[in-house]
Amino acid sequence: MITIEKKSLRVGKYVGNEHVDMVVRNYKKERWIHNSERIGKEDSLSVWHSVEELEEYIEMIKENGADGIKFYFGAYPENYEPKPEYSGRQTFVMVATKSKETENGVVNKDLYINKNGTNTVMGLNMGSLCPPYCGSFNFNNKGVGDRGITLVEGEKGVSVI
Repeated sequence: MITIEKKSLRVGKYVGNEHVDMVVRNYKKERWIHNSERIGKEDSLSVWHSVEELEEYIEMIKENGADGIKFYFGAYPENYEPKPEYSGRQTFVMVATKSKETENGVVNKDLYINKNGTNTVMGLNMGSLCPPYCGSFNFNNKGVGDRGITLVEGEKGVSVI
């Protein structure tokens, strides 16, 4: 009997509060404040999707041969008609991928499927942006949930974000 060993594609690692807060604080200082000033309103800080829709998406892409997902950073156009409150704000788009071994190592190519006679990527977008839909960040009295509370010095003084 021949056994074929499947190579693991894992690249990430689980992280906790300290790491998450560090990268969110850094993002706010280095990018978010400037993005918000440029677009004239608070840019989005996060995108939310339900577990239900993520599970459905993962099942669908696996059925079509995907073995991964790329998260592309993006921004909605200035006058985005379908959701005007998203206009100008950043987002991310998930795109199904298939790994391929090349002479330069493993590459993760966007996965295209034929839909109504046209090749198209298997993407997921339009999650709930924060802002404008944020709710409360303070999940407990220890401040856990106040992701990356940050003092940022900008052109208009110091802001707490």
